[in-house]
Amino acid sequence: MKKLFFVAVLSFGSLTAFAQAGEELAEATTQIAVAQDDFTEIESSDLPEAVTTAVSTDYPSGTVSKAYVNKQEQYKLEVTLEDGTTGTLYADKDGNWIEL
Repeated sequence: MKKLFFVAVLSFGSLTAFAQAGEELAEATTQIAVAQDDFTEIESSDLPEAVTTAVSTDYPSGTVSKAYVNKQEQYKLEVTLEDGTTGTLYADKDGNWIEL
């Protein structure tokens, strides 16, 4: 009886071990783009017309609270909406949205 019990436990344990070995966990990969801090602050009135038009078209209730520019003429905009939420947007000099 001991041998039968031992064989049953041993075979159950080995089947469980094989079942676990077959599972592969897929790891989620995320890419995070870190914006360079080479932006210098500018006045909102110094933004190109294409950038201000893009903000008013895509975010009609938004206002640009701060604006920054880098050497590649990419603009970092801190936009505040009417409901109080804020966000950071990036645009090129032609008013196209970009991801940094």
